[in-house]
Amino acid sequence: MDKYKILGIIATLTATTIYGLNHTIAKVIMPTHIGAFGFVQLRLVGAGLIFFFLSFFVKNQKIETADYIRLFFAALLGMCINMLMFFKGLELSTPINSSVMITLTPIMVLILSYIFLNEKINSLKIVGIILGFAGAITLIIYGKKVALNAPNTFLGNIMFFINATAFAAYLVLSKPLTEKYNTIILMKWMFFIGFVLSLPVTLVEFKSVQWKTLPYDVIWRMSYVVIGTTFLTYSLNMFALKHIPPSTIGAFIYLQPLIAIVYAISTGNDSLDIIKIVAMLLVFAGVYFATTRIKKV
Repeated sequence: MDKYKILGIIATLTATTIYGLNHTIAKVIMPTHIGAFGFVQLRLVGAGLIFFFLSFFVKNQKIETADYIRLFFAALLGMCINMLMFFKGLELSTPINSSVMITLTPIMVLILSYIFLNEKINSLKIVGIILGFAGAITLIIYGKKVALNAPNTFLGNIMFFINATAFAAYLVLSKPLTEKYNTIILMKWMFFIGFVLSLPVTLVEFKSVQWKTLPYDVIWRMSYVVIGTTFLTYSLNMFALKHIPPSTIGAFIYLQPLIAIVYAISTGNDSLDIIKIVAMLLVFAGVYFATTRIKKV
């Protein structure tokens, strides 16, 4: 196997692990120490500054005029809607729900590719889409039940669905850009656009944070989200997209809820029951069938 493909797989595995732990690490401090929208601005500002700093050490690339619209909508979906929906959903729902719902991303990529790229969908993929949505609907309906540290799991789960859809659209839009531009340059401008677009929604909660009195436990969790979940994962995913196909990256989506479930339960921040297990299995089966290619004899 080519060494860059191996590095791409390692990058994807690392990003998946960081994401899996993030569901609980970020959830614990919301909304007591920082609101969901304030957390989004912290991510955009913190990771954005890191990318701007690193851009001084790479060869500058001018974004072609024809790519401006694609870059704008990729940032809108990936750095604005995606983040806002995920963090608000996490504040309202549970870590396990968020980790299961995010696995719908490959199914949403398939649907969007069919709509906008005319990608063919066979009967097996249709079965996968139906199973995946059945699992998501099960979690959303079940969300009416009060859960641990989750004031509105029903609304939170709907936001997770919007989050998965926005992230899928972001992947479809940004793929051509990753093939033309340096990752750091691309991320620098995407985070800047995301910051500007999100500012009217995030500024109030960001300003209300008591920065001077934050305990260490909160500071390291915020740092994890900014440096790990934002800067490292976006960089690792962009690097992986350059060297391995999206289908390979998509296969790792199964690991994220498993990591999230183990960590959430071991730290006492969530619980697992039969409904969540059934919903998870439905989503897993849906993603598997939706991303499986039928071999030609």
